[in-house]
Amino acid sequence: MSTFSHITLEGRDEPLTLAWPATGNAAAFLHFDRADAWRGFIAGLGMDRRIPEIIQRKFVRAQTLYLLGWIDFSLIKAGELAALIALERAVMDRHGGELLKRKRGFAARLKHMVTADGLTGRDIPTVERCGGTAIGQLAGDVHLTLAERRNTLAYGDPFDGLPTGSLLELVRDLINYAYRDCIAEAASLGAPT
Repeated sequence: MSTFSHITLEGRDEPLTLAWPATGNAAAFLHFDRADAWRGFIAGLGMDRRIPEIIQRKFVRAQTLYLLGWIDFSLIKAGELAALIALERAVMDRHGGELLKRKRGFAARLKHMVTADGLTGRDIPTVERCGGTAIGQLAGDVHLTLAERRNTLAYGDPFDGLPTGSLLELVRDLINYAYRDCIAEAASLGAPT
């Protein structure tokens, strides 16, 4: 887990506040008055180290952009795009060969996690901890879906709008789920978390 100690963050005149589910409250707001608290929060969202390094690097890039949101709040939106790119790469890796070639888009792979891979809300720690749901954003029942969010960020303006509450945490949970078999196998071989 990176602590991002190589990035210097100075104090702010006002706290960083963003919508982010808290335990038992899917509609909470978090407030950070100190840079070290923000750094600790972002570092704490790291993924399992037994996930392939290429996915970890992409996710750390997203975490870095979120961290830099302390300096420029709009960078959190760029971090969302980086997180969704990491998720897309992960589901391509885990489910790419299971779908027909013409149905291998990001949306189809996310839906596949629900319909064929068995993903439920109980498999997503963020949902279990905070309540709410996320399955509709994968299956296509709730708009904006995660694929639609990625497209909006990639092909629109990634700096428009407010951040999506707990997107980074949700993406981390989904990547961990996608690699759950690899994590279990590595754990059985004694690999550290």
